[in-house]
Amino acid sequence: MRRANAHLPLPRLLVQSVRGLALWLALWLPMWLALCSAVATPALAQGVELSSLQLGREDAALTLEYSARLKLSHALEDALKRGVPMYFVAQATVWRSRWYWRDERIAQINRSWRLSYQPLSASWRLSLGGLAQSFPSLGEALAPLSRVTGWRLAELERLDPAALHYVEFSFQLDNSQLPQPMQIDLGSDWKLGIARSLAVPGP
Repeated sequence: MRRANAHLPLPRLLVQSVRGLALWLALWLPMWLALCSAVATPALAQGVELSSLQLGREDAALTLEYSARLKLSHALEDALKRGVPMYFVAQATVWRSRWYWRDERIAQINRSWRLSYQPLSASWRLSLGGLAQSFPSLGEALAPLSRVTGWRLAELERLDPAALHYVEFSFQLDNSQLPQPMQIDLGSDWKLGIARSLAVPGP
């Protein structure tokens, strides 16, 4: 079977191609501009107030920094004081935008903190990997995971200078690491998190 436009003259084919490109730009350009405008704007989500979120280029790497204010619900604080540890996860994914196919994932980085209460010493313990530190109050224990700077996401050599890139960032309470009986029918008091996207700035 012949293609429907097989007999169209070349100028008409060219016009149709230009119209198709214009339509594609009209659909996707506003979305990209909206993504760019989301950089470093204050945002509020469940239990998390994100005051700053920005990307940088340091030591030949794409870096991220954020500052957030966490507000734990009464249910979360009560569970912590009863000896239930909580896990918080920050994740950043670097994508290369492709109009002809699915966007390509360049890198994905995670950080996971474990927060627990020590009743014998009436202190709070925060662990990141193999490092742990004790704090006299909950607010002080939340501070290190509420603000991160110089977080290396990907080497700059992995970014295509001719392409558009963006980063998807999320911060949340990881309820999947709670004891199994507690994961059943968790209410809104047990939800804490935020997710944002921002465009990677040019060199």
